Amino acid sequence: MVSRITKGLLSCSMMACALGFSDGAWAEDMVALLLPENVNPRWEQQDAAAFVSTMAKIAPDVKVEVFNANNDTATQQRQAEQALTQGAKVLVVIPIDGESSAIIADTAAEEGIPTIAYDRMINSKNTTFWVQADLEGMGYDQAMHVIENTKDGDTLVMLKGSPTDPNAAVIHNGQLRALTPLYESGKRIMGYENWTEGWDPAIARRSMDQALTKLNNNVQGVVSSNDGNAGAAIAAMEEHGLAGKVPVSGLDCTVQALQLMLLGKQTQCGWRPLADMAAAAAQVSVRLVKGEDFSDLAPQKVTNGVGAEVAYVPVGSYSAVGATGVAYVIENDPSITKEMVCQGEAAAADLCK
Repeated sequence: MVSRITKGLLSCSMMACALGFSDGAWAEDMVALLLPENVNPRWEQQDAAAFVSTMAKIAPDVKVEVFNANNDTATQQRQAEQALTQGAKVLVVIPIDGESSAIIADTAAEEGIPTIAYDRMINSKNTTFWVQADLEGMGYDQAMHVIENTKDGDTLVMLKGSPTDPNAAVIHNGQLRALTPLYESGKRIMGYENWTEGWDPAIARRSMDQALTKLNNNVQGVVSSNDGNAGAAIAAMEEHGLAGKVPVSGLDCTVQALQLMLLGKQTQCGWRPLADMAAAAAQVSVRLVKGEDFSDLAPQKVTNGVGAEVAYVPVGSYSAVGATGVAYVIENDPSITKEMVCQGEAAAADLCK
């Protein structure tokens, strides 16, 4: 495994932090963080916690409001309007839908308020800044892991992400970069694939159940686009005695995923330094609140879906495999401790002794 973490990108250290949800009071200087949903624990437990703690450290006088739209685009738009009404100076948005979220950025711009796209790009000419890892590369790593742990003629299942999330297509494109030549040559067989609306594990579980039925359990690998999908696939395979016998990829390296990796049931997860992503967004937010230039923090630019150039900070990634990968994540992710991972069945793993 080769780490691709961008060394020295950010120097902020994270402190343990519980999310602070405000009472809705007006604030002279306030930044709003709009989360997409609570299906995936990373948004509240990792990204939001790191953003709130970084803001408290570098700009204690700036209030942070955290909203969660629970996978409803109309709710996210209303929350953005609420934040603007409360006097937000910056919106940090993790969009549910990369297209509809443009309304949020455009509405904010009409009031002179900048919008930061966090993790997922917002396709608006008014998107000010974007921070993200190389998700196409991470999708490629997922597929390569499954390829390297299967053989010619094996049948694969692909559990893709949410069709409304622009990142899901990027991840899938990376997977196809590795898999398409093998599908075309017959060295791997694509037995079943499906998108997962809202990244909902319940939908991923139904997809995996359908795949196992369709293929009569003839599945040798699961290319899963995130840990929620991976956990759902593993739960479905448990009922057929396949869990732990089939390589399963993931993304985010949640505590549950790390535990499944120690148990040998999930075999890979793509990890990003979410603390660094949150710190980058916080640093740019503070500059924007103060009306200061932030070009030194984000010297790169990317073009979004409507042709606008957006200031960009890329972060690295790491393909975590097996116990060695779990140890790497524990060492490098400030939101995850060994004690958190070494619970339940996972406590018997060698790493936890």
